[in-house]
Amino acid sequence: MTEPTRENTHDEAHGGGLGARLNWLRAAVLGANDGVVSTAGLVVGVAGATDDRSALLTAGLAGLLAGSMSMAAGEYVSVSTQRDSEKAALAAERRELAADPEAELRELTGLLEQRGLSREVAREAAEQLTARDALRAHARVELGIDPDALTNPWHAAWASFLAFTAGALLPLLAIVLPPTGLRLPVTVGSVLVALAFTGWASARTGSSAVRPAMLRNVGGGALAMAVTYAAGSLLGAAGV
Repeated sequence: MTEPTRENTHDEAHGGGLGARLNWLRAAVLGANDGVVSTAGLVVGVAGATDDRSALLTAGLAGLLAGSMSMAAGEYVSVSTQRDSEKAALAAERRELAADPEAELRELTGLLEQRGLSREVAREAAEQLTARDALRAHARVELGIDPDALTNPWHAAWASFLAFTAGALLPLLAIVLPPTGLRLPVTVGSVLVALAFTGWASARTGSSAVRPAMLRNVGGGALAMAVTYAAGSLLGAAGV
């Protein structure tokens, strides 16, 4: 009767670890995607108003720095809030275990029953998990938290900063390096290819359909560049 217990805890730990890795990968892909789209929209919009290389470089760098810092700050605040919530939940669970361990044992037994174990096996598994580490057992089974792998806001901030920067560099370089007549087509083409890749990557990490994700990504990026280019062209024609 001990085998189901080992299988349950094994799956729980690995499932949580895999979920965390997928979340980080998805966040990196989305950060790079944001860097590509926002910077491409910015530099293409400026290109609609002027072909001055210095103006394009200045706008692109400003957009890259502002976007990467904004992403990093937002991710730091968001993940810090999540980490605080996780710590608060663990502290509350620790108090409950100290105040009424028998009630917590019954609760853990019920949770394991909901996962498909019989009453007898669930009770034995709950007793063994509680004897080994009651807080960790409740954290994983009840709260879905791994106490040894709480989210790190600094890691999240740096990951978002680097992912956005990597994505933003593509349209920035594509708009300033080629000759004047090739800047726009090179930028648009490279951006659409990059968006097709990030759409594919986000679909693969989320185990969803690849084609719709790629089409949404490419279509959204193309629309963003078309709108900003049109706006830049109108402003340039108006002499603004």
